Amino acid sequence: MDLVAWTLVVALAVALVVAARRVRVLRQRVDSAQQRLGAISNDTRAATLERGIAQVESLAANQMADNARLAGALDRSPVGVMVCDGGGETIYLNPVAARFVDARHGDAVAERRMIELAESVVRSGVPEDVEVDLHSPRRRRLGLLGMPLSENDPNRGVVIFVEDLTEQRRLEAIRRDFVANVSHELKTPLGALSVLAETLEETEDPEVRVRLSRRLMDQASRMSVLVGDILNLSHVESGIVSEEPVVVNDLLREAVGSVAVAADESRVTVEVKEADELLRVVGDRQQLVSALRNLLDNAIKYSRWDDSTVPEGPVIIEAHGGAGRVVVSVSDAGIGIPEAHQERIFERFYRVDPARSRATGGTGLGLSIVRHVVNNHRGDVSVRSNPGRGTTFTVSLPIFDPDGEL
Repeated sequence: MDLVAWTLVVALAVALVVAARRVRVLRQRVDSAQQRLGAISNDTRAATLERGIAQVESLAANQMADNARLAGALDRSPVGVMVCDGGGETIYLNPVAARFVDARHGDAVAERRMIELAESVVRSGVPEDVEVDLHSPRRRRLGLLGMPLSENDPNRGVVIFVEDLTEQRRLEAIRRDFVANVSHELKTPLGALSVLAETLEETEDPEVRVRLSRRLMDQASRMSVLVGDILNLSHVESGIVSEEPVVVNDLLREAVGSVAVAADESRVTVEVKEADELLRVVGDRQQLVSALRNLLDNAIKYSRWDDSTVPEGPVIIEAHGGAGRVVVSVSDAGIGIPEAHQERIFERFYRVDPARSRATGGTGLGLSIVRHVVNNHRGDVSVRSNPGRGTTFTVSLPIFDPDGEL
């Protein structure tokens, strides 16, 4: 459980201790008053009794105010709280925990597990925790923590905390997958570098040494690109974006210039259809260029079926403005993307054809970078593709208003 839950445990414990102390004070005062009342006159006895009643009422009011403040804090807690007495009967539920009481479908499972956990902690007297999977109406993971309110009280009660762990577990799974994928992607070029280095050391043939050296450089370059994409993705995922007006045509020109060498090597022509020179967006120039470069790089790589074929047509990048948006599209006439894969191509390390992607030097991170950059700029990205006829990626971004409003 997180810090919030532990804070609530401490708050409950403190409240219980304070309440117990006040009860003891009240009892002591009542006993003392009874002893004094037996030895004084009726008038004095009545006055003393009135003062005692006033003191008791004041203490009771303070206790009620403290309890109300604690209940108010628990009612606003994002963590569910259920308090049971020593017999396992529920004596308090905050709104989050109350959602699971008398519920239907998957939430009914949560209520049953909460009650079972309370009964178990009452019997054992030690903290216990469990995670519960709910499959209806949507899949969720709940964390339940049960703790005794007092380890020394034979009539001790129990507090149950309920926390929604769905998002936390999802992020943990993403991190695990990311680490596993990065490890796998780095392992391939590292292994190749090791083998090539050993072979290079053992051979004396000058031609073989030159060929091996080139392959070493290729693998080192591949690893450098992967590390660069990982760092780039990490940066754009942070959501840090500089806010400055950027001319759209400048973005197009810079992105096209960055892929010029790759386009020449692949014998692919890149055509640019520029927008109005005054058309601008607000955002991070470096991130936006990175997104367009990745789209162009993909279009160039997949414009040909293989190294022996000629591209069916040029890669076209064009931009225009309208209805408060800037729309940039990157199109190719290449192999296309099967419909079954189109929903997943923006995932990290997802590849439609892993063998072809590795052969072309792809890291599987380019489109994920595109998606995060576009999201950072309050935009949208979509894909339209016909296998064998080409693909078009479209990016839509808010247009820059010269008056300072988007």
